[in-house]
Amino acid sequence: MHWILLEKKERRFGRWELRIRKATLDDLDAIERIEALCFPASEAAARESLRARLTVYPDHFLVLEDGGELIGFVNGMVTDERTISDLMFDHAELHREDGRWQSVFGLDVVPEHRRKGHAERLMRAFIELARSENRLGCILTCKERLLPYYAKFGFKNEGVSQSQHGGAVWYDMTLTFDS
Repeated sequence: MHWILLEKKERRFGRWELRIRKATLDDLDAIERIEALCFPASEAAARESLRARLTVYPDHFLVLEDGGELIGFVNGMVTDERTISDLMFDHAELHREDGRWQSVFGLDVVPEHRRKGHAERLMRAFIELARSENRLGCILTCKERLLPYYAKFGFKNEGVSQSQHGGAVWYDMTLTFDS
């Protein structure tokens, strides 16, 4: 299996490993469970949408394991569009492997593993993957309360998004890589 990142840390009662790797269809049940924990039903990706993402662009779907247990993930299609449209969430066939922008559809970490730097690990790995593939940068939409979180990675607020996903107000954010 191809590991993108391997981190080892000491735990009080022994050793454990955090691993970030590319997702497979075998991860679908755990991914669906985590998605339901992290997003309201109106915003959570449906099982079939997650299956399509894992099938069409598995190289752009990373999972985080703690001792073999899947505790988080990040995913998104590659596109030539500078912003995410609602159509993209359920239409994996819009993915363009040679596209200029890596989108971020979801950054999920199960609640009991939050506030430990896991989302940041996933996000940094995803950004580095996009950079290594010579993308122009990354795009995402987020709620207003998360604008400062994504700004710490270098994302710039592009204003209120056209997205009406789940009936929420979203903001477009863009991280442009230096040439």
